Amino acid sequence: MRTVRNVVLGSIAAVTLTGALATAGFVYWVTRDLPGYETLANYEPPITTRVYGGNGLLIGEYARERRLFVPIDQIPDRVKQAFIAAEDKNFYSHPGIDVMGILRAVINDLRYPDQRAQGASTITQQVARNFLLSSERTISRKIREMVLAMRIDSTFSKDKILELYLNEIFLGENSYGVAAAATVYFGKSLDELTLSQTAFIAALPKAPSNYNPRRNLNAAVIRRNYVLGQMEENGYITAEDAQVAEDEPLVASNRPFGAVVADVDYFVEEVRRVLYNQYGEKALYDGGLQVRSTLDTRLQDIAVRNLRRGLIAYDHRHGWRGALKKLDMKGDWAAELKATPNRSGLPSWRVAVVTGYTNKNEAEIALREGDKGLIPLSGLAWARPSINNRLGPEVRRPADVVKVGDVVYVEALADDKAEEDTFGLRQVPAVNGAIVAIDPFTGHIVALSGGFSYGSSQFDRAMQAMRQPGSTFKPFVYSAALEQGYTPVTKVLDAPFAVEQGPFLPLWSPENYEAGEYLGLTTLRRRMELSRNVMTARLAHTIGMESVAETAERMGVYEKLPRFLANSLGAEVTTLLKMTTGYAEFVNGGRKLEPTLIDRVQDRFGKTVYKFDKRECKECSQAEWKGQEEPLLEEDKPQVLDPRTAYQMVSILEGVVQ
Repeated sequence: MRTVRNVVLGSIAAVTLTGALATAGFVYWVTRDLPGYETLANYEPPITTRVYGGNGLLIGEYARERRLFVPIDQIPDRVKQAFIAAEDKNFYSHPGIDVMGILRAVINDLRYPDQRAQGASTITQQVARNFLLSSERTISRKIREMVLAMRIDSTFSKDKILELYLNEIFLGENSYGVAAAATVYFGKSLDELTLSQTAFIAALPKAPSNYNPRRNLNAAVIRRNYVLGQMEENGYITAEDAQVAEDEPLVASNRPFGAVVADVDYFVEEVRRVLYNQYGEKALYDGGLQVRSTLDTRLQDIAVRNLRRGLIAYDHRHGWRGALKKLDMKGDWAAELKATPNRSGLPSWRVAVVTGYTNKNEAEIALREGDKGLIPLSGLAWARPSINNRLGPEVRRPADVVKVGDVVYVEALADDKAEEDTFGLRQVPAVNGAIVAIDPFTGHIVALSGGFSYGSSQFDRAMQAMRQPGSTFKPFVYSAALEQGYTPVTKVLDAPFAVEQGPFLPLWSPENYEAGEYLGLTTLRRRMELSRNVMTARLAHTIGMESVAETAERMGVYEKLPRFLANSLGAEVTTLLKMTTGYAEFVNGGRKLEPTLIDRVQDRFGKTVYKFDKRECKECSQAEWKGQEEPLLEEDKPQVLDPRTAYQMVSILEGVVQ
């Protein structure tokens, strides 16, 4: 018997030893080429580049992954506690893997084989997987993950591991890390989150898409309450705290990516182009640059509002061009209307279909979102038909403009007397425009819009469009004349004028806007105020186009202006930005201006890597004011126009406005 027992025990020992050796061999084989984890010590995650206006408001963001890195000592304890309770309650005591947690997961997997297998991954294991491994669900990957986790735990502090985890974890809506999630879901910083909101964010790592409150509110609330229960069970909060948080409605703010102010798309896109050209794609989208732009959001709002008002007024003077499309009101028109995109680019404009008329001379409409409304006669009285480029008869009833089934843009009327469901008829202007405002003493572009709306057209007419400046070029002709000894009271003849253009070409004879009307001898100031074409061409012919072209080139309006006399009347194309810069140089006393969208750029660590104004100011570093004079910086820009000429031109241009 003893011999048999010894044989059995020996066999068991042999099998056990063989199994152990086989297991050890397998573990060695799958972990022989583990990636180095030392790179985690110098972790620099992709961070969102953010652009701010001059007043500190966020106007744009660029990123592949929405992430805001926050050091562990800046993350509130409540946020740490929520994630530890939800993901790894033994985080501070285990060596990187939770053996008891693994055993529980194995038992549950055996008891419930039809359910999805439980991983029992610790926070350290998730760090190993997210940074160094793939997400494939295999035994070999799991073993590699566990070995790496133990190595990481023995090398780094628990706080460092938690910092890596909380800044790297994916939390849905393209947000990575807790700070980005707090901004995306609630528009808050981490220290502003309520307990309920904190618990919700800690609930997301398990399945961000499943627990998105905008798609599955009930599941999100259940998972949030589970996290609150775990926080209570682990002693982080009281039962009363948990109950109050559970009773709080879970409402996500759905903060859009990018600006917190409206109508800055053209400006932000131009900033993006500058940053891309200067720093490259990786720095732009992953580098976490902090960009202080020159935009004044108050002036931007004024500029955009008035540009649109002018374009709409011009468009209305040319009549109604018709509906966007026609729907068959006998079919499934509601679905077709809902599928019609809003390409106006204006959030206040909505897509609607005309469904009928009332006995009060109103058009009945159904909005794409399902609401109903009315367009009174006053809301479409402007929409007279365009007949041979002339306005047709006055609108007497809505049916003169819109028919049943017409899909149109409408906007709620702002009139205090208008009812809530009353709308005005709208159409995107056929003629577009742009506006630029520059600080004439710094070159800062304080407002810019390249069109009616970025949603309707992304082409930036302020920076990219080459257009004929026309009469706005005349001040540069007169500046050249003043530089040659003319004065504002020098008289020039306003009379018919013709010059030769060259062999086999007819004479060129410019005309005033008021054809056939001439003023005779008139002062330079007066002809500028009246914008007389013939006098300007005569003056340019007298002083020579070479002088005019050199003046325009020095002031940056053109790089090389052809010496044709017609160009004295603005026939050669340039950009709105260059023209605006030239005008700003008049106000700047004739000194050269370099227009800029960016004032300062800092890297992710706060170090300034670019500063627009490179002048040194030693006195500016004095922290205390003791009655000393305000420091004056030396002008480092070249003089492109005589200061006296610049002063005279500003005075003359004031006369134009007056």
